[in-house]
Amino acid sequence: MKHQRSRWAKSVALVALVAIVAGCALPRSGPNKREIFEGSVQRSGDAFVVSVNSRVTRATSVIPALGFSSTLLNAGVVGSDTISPGDTLGLTIYENVDDGLLANQGLNSTVLDEVQVDGAGFIFVPYAGRIRAAGNSPEAIRRLITDKLASQTPDPQVQVRRLAGDGATVSVVGGVGAQGVYPIERPTRTLAAMLARAGGIAIPTEVAQVKLIRGGQSGSIWFEDLYKDPSLDIALRGGDRVLVEQDTRAFTALGATGTQSRVPFETRSISAIEAIAQVGGLSTSLADPTGVFVFRNEPAEIANQVLGRNDLVGTQRMVYVLDLTAPTGMFEARDFVIRDQDTVYVTEAPYVQWTKTLAALTGAVSTVDSLNNIANNNN
Repeated sequence: MKHQRSRWAKSVALVALVAIVAGCALPRSGPNKREIFEGSVQRSGDAFVVSVNSRVTRATSVIPALGFSSTLLNAGVVGSDTISPGDTLGLTIYENVDDGLLANQGLNSTVLDEVQVDGAGFIFVPYAGRIRAAGNSPEAIRRLITDKLASQTPDPQVQVRRLAGDGATVSVVGGVGAQGVYPIERPTRTLAAMLARAGGIAIPTEVAQVKLIRGGQSGSIWFEDLYKDPSLDIALRGGDRVLVEQDTRAFTALGATGTQSRVPFETRSISAIEAIAQVGGLSTSLADPTGVFVFRNEPAEIANQVLGRNDLVGTQRMVYVLDLTAPTGMFEARDFVIRDQDTVYVTEAPYVQWTKTLAALTGAVSTVDSLNNIANNNN
């Protein structure tokens, strides 16, 4: 009876050992190199697997290009006190005669309070008619009224002032110190000055983007370029909207790395070696430095350049292979640009599976001994 129980325990342990050694049940962080290469179009898959070299690096080095249109760049600086529809003006008209066109008996001046600029941007002044006010400064309106009255009364003198209304304003929202609506004044007639007026940038400047919306057109720039290129410090217009937002690009890190997660870009551009460093580097106990892969959906024009073809149409699945142990491997990884939505995957070293197998076998042997002891003790 004792012999039968011992045989039963050993049979159970043997079945467990066979299941473990089969390997497919062992836990791992993802596919190995052989399985990834098996997914290439040259074998049984639908992805192009390409080893990274200097030519591939040049063809794939694409960084988002931002900028303003020529219309926005060429807009001139507006006056510091531009009148807008809805504003209310106050007019004082002096006439150099005792019995003037507008003045009451015994007076030589006339005060017209609460002259509102209509929706079309005009005001009405007796004897001068409709005057274009919107888009003009009070000084320009003064000259227009004076010219209209000069032919009817000698040497008219006109004063124009804004009584109510915000004039030309710009709304600034997003990652700034103080969101709000700000008037275009002499110190804030350009984009950089207006951002400073709104409290400056409140997000990391390396990944801050500034978007300006004017009517039906818009344009975006990197905040850092605003101070590198003076031409980007464009003139503002009433009704402009300025949005400051953080770059939304990110890549995913998986496999034998320090951490596995979706990682936002911390700089305008990031290389493969920087991406690996950003997630804690390669796991010294797990990673295979010859098996660093970048999975990407590549536009056809870039895929054709990489593969030296011209017949590919539509987005292509690409797998770029980096071997950090190659003579130029570290340099290639330093120059290869990671793009939005990339997946950076590091395979496990081959010995890792052996280590896991041995650990599993060791555990199984311990279990066999335990079963034998139980069987012997029950006899």
